[in-house]
Amino acid sequence: MSEPFIIKGGLFADERGVLKFANDLKFDKIKRFYTIAHNDCVTVRAWQGHKIEQKYFFVVQGVFEFAWVKIDDWTNPSPLLKSENCIISAQEPKALFIPAGYANGFKALENNSTVIVFSSLELEESLKDNTRFDKNLWFNWD
Repeated sequence: MSEPFIIKGGLFADERGVLKFANDLKFDKIKRFYTIAHNDCVTVRAWQGHKIEQKYFFVVQGVFEFAWVKIDDWTNPSPLLKSENCIISAQEPKALFIPAGYANGFKALENNSTVIVFSSLELEESLKDNTRFDKNLWFNWD
């Protein structure tokens, strides 16, 4: 099983506009994508766990803090699990990969932030693989 990792991205700007990219993000296992916009810095989307699904996150506007934790028991996970986190800004493009076996969560650190999410499962498959945990476990979102 793999572990979460960052895919380095970049930004190019000239008189025509701004190009943001993560050229090493490979789409061979991606089956769908969607965007999530947070209008405020209060909303926390946590924790969504997946035994099979893998996800990539790419911030297209604003700044998000992401956290993830490897789940030890899908029915009764330990409240003492150690989470990891990172902050990703649209001004320093990069993608975050979260493999199967982890729960993840995120919160905007700037109003009107948007993230694009790439998923390895079709929607119907993903809904069957989705386990939710209390947002107050494993990470202090304040």
